[in-house]
Amino acid sequence: MLWNTLLLALREIQRNLMRSFLTTLGIVIGVAAVITMVTLGNGATASVAEQISSLGTNLLMVRSGQRSGMGASAAAAALKVADVHAIEEQISGLGAVAPTVGAGATAVVGAKNWSTSVTGTTNAYFTAANWTLAAGRLFTLTETRAGKAVCIIGDRVRRELYGQQNPVGSELRIKDFSCNVIGLLAAKGQSTMGADQDDTIVMPLRTVQRRLTGSTEIRMIMVSGRKDASTDKIKSQLEQLLRERRKIGPNESDDFNVLDTKQIAEALSSTLRTMTLLLGAVAAVSLLVGGIGIMNIMLVSVTERTREIGIRLAIGALEREVLLQFLIEAVVLSSFGGVIGIVLATVASVGLSQLLGLPYALDVQINLLAFGFSAAIGVIFGYFPARNAARLNPIDALRHE
Repeated sequence: MLWNTLLLALREIQRNLMRSFLTTLGIVIGVAAVITMVTLGNGATASVAEQISSLGTNLLMVRSGQRSGMGASAAAAALKVADVHAIEEQISGLGAVAPTVGAGATAVVGAKNWSTSVTGTTNAYFTAANWTLAAGRLFTLTETRAGKAVCIIGDRVRRELYGQQNPVGSELRIKDFSCNVIGLLAAKGQSTMGADQDDTIVMPLRTVQRRLTGSTEIRMIMVSGRKDASTDKIKSQLEQLLRERRKIGPNESDDFNVLDTKQIAEALSSTLRTMTLLLGAVAAVSLLVGGIGIMNIMLVSVTERTREIGIRLAIGALEREVLLQFLIEAVVLSSFGGVIGIVLATVASVGLSQLLGLPYALDVQINLLAFGFSAAIGVIFGYFPARNAARLNPIDALRHE
């Protein structure tokens, strides 16, 4: 009986194909919108997690001053190289400790020039910040200690000054001194905040301090923990050590801050998930609109087929059989809309992911949930018209014109 009822529903849908398509359009748009929003949201979350991980593994950033938002404020004593040595010697579970200073400068090669940022640091920086070399080598111990004029450039600097040429072995000029290019960093792309990570030149710490900043102060210390180490424990040890070294009393606030990149990733991911749920909920409203459309067209269908219903009831059809016929017809309509919506959402998600530069994150669960919800819409909004059809008086139905 169920198979025959399904065939009757398909025949009725085929008989009014255009009306059936327009009826399911609300379901199609609703399902497609929900799946597309959630898929793009998941892709954005995955992209943020990937960008945060590109900053470094188990990375902590130590700066002087109290943090305000994403930066630091409140004047405080600067960090020193001695702090770096103390961290290396007294804290366990560390993978790398890298002091950094920064300065803006214009790099010149021949007739080309490019304004970029220069970072002074040690070889530990490449481990802490998760950098790899595309060509060349790192600094030697002699170059680091003596503050030699050598540098490793980012991929953006290479493109702007050298085009497709290999820059290793060449010289570029920064301010009033020449720097020998000994390495090229592998491309990373944009950071979470939109900055181009490849637009950088890395030089030995002492070189930048002597030639660019004119100070021995450290702007930031990057501390990377080993994979098996707890960043929370390392952070606690760091704060305790720095409070002792900076002679901060028990009731006094820290005049430094320790930023955990893992916390940034969790905060941003949580925000994106909330936005994804909000957008998905807004898109789901169109499913309700589609359900109202199905109810409306089923009521019209009951009115049009009153004589047919009367004949079926007069020759012995049960009320539940008539109810089931119209209910299945409504479910089939909404299910077709759900399938078309899933196909449309897949195409839209793949296209928009490529357009926005996001990874395509297929979520099977949301696809099944959206389809199940569309079928449930058919049951909920199709029940009332189906019940009206089943409760028709056969005699009155046969008299209907």
